[in-house]
Amino acid sequence: MRLAERVAIVTGAGNGIGKAIALGLAREGAKVAIAELDLEAASQTEQEILNGGGSGKAIATNVSSEESTASMVKQVVDAFGRVDILINDAAHPPLPRKPWYELSVEEWNKPFSVDLLGCFLCSKAVFPYMRSQGSGRIINFSSSTVVGVPGSGGVLPYVSAKAAVIGFTRTLARHVGDHGINVNTLMPGSTLTERVKRRQSKDYIDNYSAQRCFKRPGQPQDMVGAAVFLSSDDSSFITGQTILVDGGRGML
Repeated sequence: MRLAERVAIVTGAGNGIGKAIALGLAREGAKVAIAELDLEAASQTEQEILNGGGSGKAIATNVSSEESTASMVKQVVDAFGRVDILINDAAHPPLPRKPWYELSVEEWNKPFSVDLLGCFLCSKAVFPYMRSQGSGRIINFSSSTVVGVPGSGGVLPYVSAKAAVIGFTRTLARHVGDHGINVNTLMPGSTLTERVKRRQSKDYIDNYSAQRCFKRPGQPQDMVGAAVFLSSDDSSFITGQTILVDGGRGML
């Protein structure tokens, strides 16, 4: 197993892509902390990991709170002794669909408070432990909407925050490279999570899929291989990079 004895934190792992990645890391031998605002959902992921013979721990976490993220990381270290991998997948729910100029300042700030600030606070919390180990992996989640910008005004703050994640990744990689810490970005395309199924019509999903090289909907499981690769020693000389995983719709 490629991640045996490694300790991973996956934020937003109560469902969707985060859950798929948490389960995938566990199958590769990692001990996985599920850092999730919804503790019930996190506990379900934990139970699935345990049922598969892995080691998991659900921790109620608000990634936009410095106190909460610091407490979460301390709980992980207390339980597992170290932290090797941080995957920042938590994201704010979609905003109302309306023209961009009707968005309030509060609505503008919401995606930044989770998608970007969460990356910063969780990275800040794990850094002392990774620095003392002389190694670590941080994987931040952006979105393919950054390169294939949708027209809906309500996504302007979301796309802006996800674009900022790429800048955060590249800059952080410069700051922590001397400590043996890799920082990279994964950029998923539209993925058939339960949230997407509820919000998008079948026609939208079919049309989106038809624009891909691989003409099928993306599944949460499609992100697991890239996440495991970036978490493993196979990517030890890769940092500051963005990997688009969208079936070839918006090739970089």
